[in-house]
Amino acid sequence: MANDSYRTIKQVAEGYYTEKRSRFISYAIPVRTVDDVKMQLEQYRKQYYDARHVCWAYMLGADRQTFRANDDGEPSSTAGKPILGQINSNELTDILIIVVRYFGGIELGTSGLIVAYRTAAAEAIAAAEIEERTVDEDITVVFEYPYLNSIMRIVKEDNPVIISQHFDMDCEMTLRIRLGKAERLKSRLLKVETARLL
Repeated sequence: MANDSYRTIKQVAEGYYTEKRSRFISYAIPVRTVDDVKMQLEQYRKQYYDARHVCWAYMLGADRQTFRANDDGEPSSTAGKPILGQINSNELTDILIIVVRYFGGIELGTSGLIVAYRTAAAEAIAAAEIEERTVDEDITVVFEYPYLNSIMRIVKEDNPVIISQHFDMDCEMTLRIRLGKAERLKSRLLKVETARLL
């Protein structure tokens, strides 16, 4: 069965963490594409132009296969990786987490940095409203008017969202349904005489 749902955040959320006078300001931001990510990063870098580091990680797609992490000058794997780790442990996607660091004059050491970035990322996620979304498929079916009732009965039982419908001698309907239920709906529609999928 296809993985047909995923967890993401509804809107931007903010977190905050301080350690030995270093301030870590974190943002969890909903994104859909790599271009969204670039745009957001540019915006936050401008806003925090005076910060020592602007570290980040993102995860995209329902399959959670597109991701990147960046330490922005912090020692390797002390910032981006712990941020990405928080995204993973919360099973989130379509999310960018940015952690801005203002250096407080005292070195935190590798383990201190990992804890700080991980905690800051966790704070932003904790402040976010998480929602589950489904991965849907659109199905367009064409059929002759006399078979409208048979088609409508299936639609009523399987309950897809009707995106568009056009009734004439030849009828056409576009339906949206959760991926896991799409095959069943298609095979049921095709059992109706004259019905074919576009």
